[in-house]
Amino acid sequence: MKRLIVIRHGKSSWDLNVRDHDRVLAQRGVDDGHLIGEALKELHINPDIIWSITAARALQTATLVSEYLDYNLTKLKLKRTLYTFDSEELLNVISSCDDSLNSLIIFSHNHGITDLVNKMGNTRFDNVPTTGVVAIEFDTDSWSSLNRGVTKFHLFPKQIK
Repeated sequence: MKRLIVIRHGKSSWDLNVRDHDRVLAQRGVDDGHLIGEALKELHINPDIIWSITAARALQTATLVSEYLDYNLTKLKLKRTLYTFDSEELLNVISSCDDSLNSLIIFSHNHGITDLVNKMGNTRFDNVPTTGVVAIEFDTDSWSSLNRGVTKFHLFPKQIK
């Protein structure tokens, strides 16, 4: 059994004139990161590994959420290849996960995230919002052989505010 938890980065700030990769979280993104982190803690989520894109806003979101999960931040893996808006590219990166690990959290961008969870899970979402979480379980022992799984839960900040 493999569990994939997909989290969209938090709401970013447009206040600074920086390149897209360097945009940081807006205050709402920080607040929602704490909110989602607390909710995942209450669900006793303990990932084997967490991967994040290298974009500042995603790394900030990953750091905030990871603290609530008592996840050792030295194990957080930065994956530039997750910096994509394409679900197939996301799936290719996910399929490279070591099969000895059963629970993977990724932090990435939309539209790739919404497309991925709609393709791989059994619940349809019009849009995974910023800091939105979708968890899917797969009846397989190999990340490279993921097929359609079962959407176990989703958490969107508006649901829990």
